[in-house]
Amino acid sequence: MFAENTTKKTGCIEVICGSMFSGKTEELIRRLKRAQFANQKIAIFKPAIDTRYSDSEVVSHDLHSIASTPIKDAAAMLEVEPDVQVVGVDEAQFFGENLIQVAQALANKGVRVIVAGLDTDYLGKPFGPIPGLLAIAEDVQKVHAICVKCGNLANHSHRLSRSKKLVVLGEKDVYEPLCRQCYNAAMAAEAAEKE
Repeated sequence: MFAENTTKKTGCIEVICGSMFSGKTEELIRRLKRAQFANQKIAIFKPAIDTRYSDSEVVSHDLHSIASTPIKDAAAMLEVEPDVQVVGVDEAQFFGENLIQVAQALANKGVRVIVAGLDTDYLGKPFGPIPGLLAIAEDVQKVHAICVKCGNLANHSHRLSRSKKLVVLGEKDVYEPLCRQCYNAAMAAEAAEKE
């Protein structure tokens, strides 16, 4: 006779963060596809404003993709079906601070929540709900791009345009990954231009 499975469903929060072009979405897709392969039921969300590659898919810069549901508010994630085991969230920095409470609520129900997003904005400041998610996550992975100026590990998303808006969607034509030293030099040069 087989022993009854007494394993309890335990939820958790995992955060994948870093600069632009660091592989955050690629890692999110990899984890979600592994969950699918293990026959786990997943639900994937992205901000409705992010239409760079697709209106309805999460797409990495390498053009790997996975179907998702675009939403305007993180609270919509709470409406997932009761049998969902894994929830993926891309571009989490574009959601409001309520994403922290939503992730907590899902994890408390036994859901594995995997969140990917920028940890800092183009000014190098903590971005949106990511700092709060980092504080409560069971697992954090900081990924890095390569600095386009010197080849060191990059952790800053340097904006090439002069827009002062916090949210400017773009690719390599709008952002470049830079290390701390090259980012500081670029910001100093931009400040000197204004004088």
